[in-house]
Amino acid sequence: MAFTGKATYSAGTTLPELAEDVSDLIGIVSPYETPLLDALGDPLTEVRSTHHEWLEDKLLANKDAVNDSTFSDPAADTNFDVDNGSRFRVGDQIQIQDSEELMLVTAVNSDTLTVVRGYAGTTAEDLADNQVINILGNAALEGADKPSARFTNRDRCGNYTQIFAATVEVSGTDMAASQLGLADEMDYQKQERLRELIRDLENTVISGGQPATSPQGDDSVRRTMKGIVQHLTTNVFHTGDSGFPTGTELDEAKINYVLRQIWENSNGNVDLIVVGGFQKRKINAFAASSRSFAAGETTYTDMISIYESDFGVCRIVTTRWLPQDAVLLLDSSRANVLPLAGRSFHFKPLASGGDYECGELIGEYTLELKNEAAHGLIRDLAAS
Repeated sequence: MAFTGKATYSAGTTLPELAEDVSDLIGIVSPYETPLLDALGDPLTEVRSTHHEWLEDKLLANKDAVNDSTFSDPAADTNFDVDNGSRFRVGDQIQIQDSEELMLVTAVNSDTLTVVRGYAGTTAEDLADNQVINILGNAALEGADKPSARFTNRDRCGNYTQIFAATVEVSGTDMAASQLGLADEMDYQKQERLRELIRDLENTVISGGQPATSPQGDDSVRRTMKGIVQHLTTNVFHTGDSGFPTGTELDEAKINYVLRQIWENSNGNVDLIVVGGFQKRKINAFAASSRSFAAGETTYTDMISIYESDFGVCRIVTTRWLPQDAVLLLDSSRANVLPLAGRSFHFKPLASGGDYECGELIGEYTLELKNEAAHGLIRDLAAS
């Protein structure tokens, strides 16, 4: 039997007696997650100046390189130049990298070494320009005077703080009226702007840079912090670099090459590999050929969250804010994002000039990245 009573659709859905049915939740689709900041965690200290500084030191170098292309007899010459003669002392045993020959330094004259070739019964091998020299150690003479004192100078490194700010204004009417999905328009706007500022903080921590002049800022120069990418110089590798694994696709050979370089040149303990979405899919594919699933399994897993290698156990952090052609390898114990004392993100109410309430969300932060040689960066990877 047909329905003959009044129905909601009789005159459409705009009848005045119909109550609105609106969810109490407001959906936000814009990305605002900050995975790198989450991985680094909250700092234990605050900074006390707009220029935050820290000290770094290093041991005396035990490597150098041949700087001589004029060998008359590469397998017999006992004199040759090096890049830094000050790194050597009489009595040093030295060895060319990947060579079996040992040599003993008998004299150092500026950047020219005099050596005993084929020391300790080894066989002399050809020398060539730019070969890496390993300084094995020095043999002191019994009863000899003390050797000359040698030392390193500590480096004073630093970074500037950057102010992040956003204004919130809400009319008196908007604050008084009932709102769908929220109880307080001002509070909601604070949350929205704060999400944006924290997102911008992670973006700046990764890729930010300082002005070339007046980095301390003035009435016309904005003070900005130097991000991780701008800090790194020692272990920065581009596809196509000499010695770097060939190809533009991210693979295990490239990851392990950089991890090994960091391990050989520093005591850094890389524990974070930071990538964008495209490179994360490449890392997931490392194990694609060895995955197997039983007939009864209904869940397909295609994700690598931790990469364990000979040079460290690394958690994979996927962030939208890293350039898609890049991979960061970080020692998280040497990286901190620090607020200026009393300047963590907070809301400051401001005097109203009319029928509205207003205020400003403010935060001032800097990046402390110690020992840049303990971290690494790969650039120019294929990103599509």
